[in-house]
Amino acid sequence: MDHPLDTLRRRGFVSDVTDADDLHALLAAERVTFYYGADPTATSLHIGNLIGMMAMAWLQRSGHRPIALAGGGTGRIGDPSGRDDERELLTDEQVEANIARIREQLSRVIDLSSPEAGVVLDNHAWLGSLGFVEFLRDVGKHFSVNQMISREAVRRRLEEREHGISYTEFSYQLLQAYDFAHLYIAEGCRLQIGGSDQWGNITAGVDLTRRLHGARVFGLVWPLLERSDGKKFSKSTGEAVWLAADETSPYAYYQWFRNVPDDDAGKFLRLFTFLPLDQIAALEAELAVNPAGRVAQQVLAEEATRIVHGDAGLAGAKRASEILFGDAPFSGLDHRTLRDAFSEAPVVEVPRSRLPLGLLDLMVTAGAASSNSEARRLVSQGGVSLNNTPVSEATRTVGEADLIGGTTLVIRVGKKRYHLARFV
Repeated sequence: MDHPLDTLRRRGFVSDVTDADDLHALLAAERVTFYYGADPTATSLHIGNLIGMMAMAWLQRSGHRPIALAGGGTGRIGDPSGRDDERELLTDEQVEANIARIREQLSRVIDLSSPEAGVVLDNHAWLGSLGFVEFLRDVGKHFSVNQMISREAVRRRLEEREHGISYTEFSYQLLQAYDFAHLYIAEGCRLQIGGSDQWGNITAGVDLTRRLHGARVFGLVWPLLERSDGKKFSKSTGEAVWLAADETSPYAYYQWFRNVPDDDAGKFLRLFTFLPLDQIAALEAELAVNPAGRVAQQVLAEEATRIVHGDAGLAGAKRASEILFGDAPFSGLDHRTLRDAFSEAPVVEVPRSRLPLGLLDLMVTAGAASSNSEARRLVSQGGVSLNNTPVSEATRTVGEADLIGGTTLVIRVGKKRYHLARFV
């Protein structure tokens, strides 16, 4: 079996490691408990978090024990890393609801069947009971304000924002560092992994654990996820690709990976699938010879979607793609899939009590025509389709039986102008 650190390197999960040779020796010598943390600041994890989940899975498959740390404590504070503004503070109820959803998403990728295999912990269990004076005395004394201010995320906020950074977010590094020290004592945790934006927080935890407990622990980070075309996908920019099906539908998830640039296909196959490296190399070679075939992207989309949404989610995504890109009438799709497929199309909500509704009135209501007379002209010219079926009669009415997924109608005017009507 390949050494897990070598596996992570070859697949693109390593940009920096503390004491790489000693960590290599530790992972070879014993079963290591390690952790990856994600704050529950949203109702879903995203594909940036999925890198951490995949890294956890590779380490777990090599015999090591993962702790998935849901930051119920730190999530109530907010990490300033990678942000130019202050995070909105969540209520306790929001945090607990988010943790419950995140736990289920984590279980799709790593084995959480028993605490011995892997476990999800919430750092609010120990951070929530810390006394302020006790924390400053025992933990705060080990941190230099000069070093904390020099961190890029803090320095940028101090230099570029009129109001700087709150003491709340400034203290985040101390809390994350304390997590590592606590997990070393409580769980025997020797390794923390995360994205490169967490390097300062992770090394602070390595240092604090040494100072508090005289222990040798390690940190490993990977490069932040970027696409070669510069497209962003983070929750801070509002462009996240979510793991929850009600946030990003399996169809949209599948299509996102299906449409990655050629330059990213190999990198994403290594990060987001469990395919062997020789198979990925063959797919990259085929892509270089026949880029129009996009076989690498097709395999990437299938494997990545199967991991997160299962065989049923993948089958649904492929079926939706065949329907939406084919000539057959739209059917068997839910509103979320339609909304993702026609993300640029305007959506109007219509009271269900208006059914049955004349087509001309529907077109005006949905904004597809400015008046009944314009709608009638468009229909008579053969320029209107309903649910991908051409409409030839202006007297057509729509009813419950026409609604896709029981809620939605798709109106197309001309070749590319779409409007969605959702009946509520």
